[in-house]
Amino acid sequence: MDRPKHSTASDKKLVPMCEMAMFETRNHLGILASHIVNSYDADGGFNHPDGRNLPSRERVISILRDLLRLCFPGYFGSGPVVKNDVAFFVNALIDALYIHLREEIARSLIHEARLNQKNEDACQDRADVVSLELLESIPRIRKLLMGDVAAAYNGDPAAKSHDEIILSYPCIEAIATYRIAHELYIRQAPLIPRIISEYAHSRTGIDIHPGAIIGTHFFIDHGTGVVIGETARIGNNVKLYQGVTLGALSFRKDIDGSLVKGGKRHPTIDDEVVIYSGATILGGDTTIGHNSVIGANVWLTGSVPPHTKVTIGSPTMEVVPKDARTA
Repeated sequence: MDRPKHSTASDKKLVPMCEMAMFETRNHLGILASHIVNSYDADGGFNHPDGRNLPSRERVISILRDLLRLCFPGYFGSGPVVKNDVAFFVNALIDALYIHLREEIARSLIHEARLNQKNEDACQDRADVVSLELLESIPRIRKLLMGDVAAAYNGDPAAKSHDEIILSYPCIEAIATYRIAHELYIRQAPLIPRIISEYAHSRTGIDIHPGAIIGTHFFIDHGTGVVIGETARIGNNVKLYQGVTLGALSFRKDIDGSLVKGGKRHPTIDDEVVIYSGATILGGDTTIGHNSVIGANVWLTGSVPPHTKVTIGSPTMEVVPKDARTA
């Protein structure tokens, strides 16, 4: 039978030594915390310590999820929506969205007013108007989105149903988020359009700036790596493949070397255009004429007339009319 172990003098020394080590560690952690706090004043990056905080990223993303549920009830969200309860579902969602939208938009407007040293008194009223107008636009957004779903179904032979597209295609989430963000962008709600568009970017790999103007029946096949810049203009019935960039050719700078903001920097894509994977189209003066096809990996910095097919030949680029027959 084992005898109980008796403590020794060396064991008794462990307790005060451990307490001393813990004291030193806590003291060190306190110093580290002080250094971090000091960095807030020195380097910035603190969300308004006076209590007037910027919009909450988590709350804004939650609002986006509810807006997507409103656009596609039963598809987005964790629970089913029974048709007999749809009126109750929509009423409850609208009430919550209005309250949360108004609060976050007001925060963004107040922040911008303070940056520009403008009066903050009208921010709450403006937030109320923007929130109501966004909610009023939901039926129109839904109509556009159902056109986008139809474009995906008609443009992808692998698509089995509209349900499959809404539930699984990343382009639908990205485009839906863009169409919501665009409504906020054109109403000059700061910060929030970019928060939700970049959230969709992180989830889908599709980067659509909320300032872009995109027509009806828009489809992005596969989607990963697509970039659509702020001043891009896209017509109706346009189809993009993965890796397409609609970007800026160059950035003007002022005499101090700072980038000049604003101006048309991204291309215009007319109706009925198809742009294949990896194509890069740059410049605010660049227009792709209607009913054109841009081949894979093409690099364009100039305009293309309507009914044109642009492909990369060997070893140079070849531009031919779409109806031309080549060997």
